[in-house]
This record gives sequence, structure tokens and C-alpha cells, in this order.
Amino acid sequence: MFTGIVEELGEVTAVENLDDACRFRLRGPVVTKGAQHGDSIAVNGVCLTVVDHEGDEFTADVMAETLNRSSLGVLTVGSRVNLERPTAVGARLGGHIVQGHVDGTGEILERKPSEHWEIVKISLPADLARYVVQKGSITVDGISLTVVDAGPDYFTVSLIPTTLALTTLGHKQSGDLVNLEVDVIAKYVERLLASQGAGR
Repeated sequence: MFTGIVEELGEVTAVENLDDACRFRLRGPVVTKGAQHGDSIAVNGVCLTVVDHEGDEFTADVMAETLNRSSLGVLTVGSRVNLERPTAVGARLGGHIVQGHVDGTGEILERKPSEHWEIVKISLPADLARYVVQKGSITVDGISLTVVDAGPDYFTVSLIPTTLALTTLGHKQSGDLVNLEVDVIAKYVERLLASQGAGR
């Protein structure tokens, strides 16, 4: 489990395209400290498994399903990525419950900068819209954010200077893809209510 509090802005250092998968090598001095084979690290909100690591770099394999469902397929050497290690049991939950299981992608539609923050408008796939509510939580590229406005096919978030400086959202422009993970609690509630309705 993750919290959506990005630990560092890493970098893709190598990409190996396989027949039905992809192997990434990524640099992240913070997240690789003490890393072991089999550990999990969230890369732009996608939970990946450490295959190998050396120094401040680690390698992770990404299967076709993940490439199709996320924006990892557009990463190239030099791409910046948000990195986070799983939260430790008993640690503070700074963001919200994030599984690292991306539900889909959105496109940055608009950026409106102001003196102390920036409003970003992101497209929202139709099948995810029902899980996104005003003032609720959503994960964008692995970042736990609060929804400012929720429309039928978009939502907006407000980014503080720290988020802009320390995550990929400070660098992405209109037209760029971002990974989206909706609040898992909303999906559980929907499933429970559906099963109760069927029971009646």
C-alpha cells in the first residue's frame, strides 16, 4: 500500500522493449536505499517490482496489460517519474490509501497558474467519473490530490508550489497523459450496495 506522497522525482535511464513487455531502469537514490529484489516501488502511481538494483538505480519489468492501462508506455530515456516506496505499518498516512493499481489515464486539458498555486484540469474516462467527487481524493501520477471540481468528463486539482517543484506535474503540459487511480473505498461501497440491491 502507498499513500500518494511522492518521495522523489526519479529518472528513466534505460528502456528495453520486449515482445509483450518492457524493462525499465530507473534512477532514484532515495527509494533504492535498502531496496531488495522483489520489493515494490510505485512509478508514476504504478506498483512495480524491483527485479534488480545497483547503486542508485533499479530495474522493473512491465507487462503489456500495465503498458496498455497506464502512461508508462510513453516513457523514454530521460523521462522524469514520481517514485514512492510502500508505507510502513504504523507509519502516518499522509495522503490516502493508494494501491498502485492504475484505473486508467487522463489527459491534461488546461493549466491556470496563479501567484501561489496552479489549477490543472484533467480529462476523466466515463467509467471512472462516478468515483470522483468534489473534495474527494484521487491519485494522479502517484500523487494524492484533492479534487477541486468534478465534471462529467473532467476534474480539476489545485497544486501548491511544493507539488509543482517535486513531482512530474510541475513539468507536464496540456496534451500529456497522466495515470489515474480513484479512491478504492468508493469502489468497495459501490460493490456492497450493488450486492445488497441484488439480495432484495
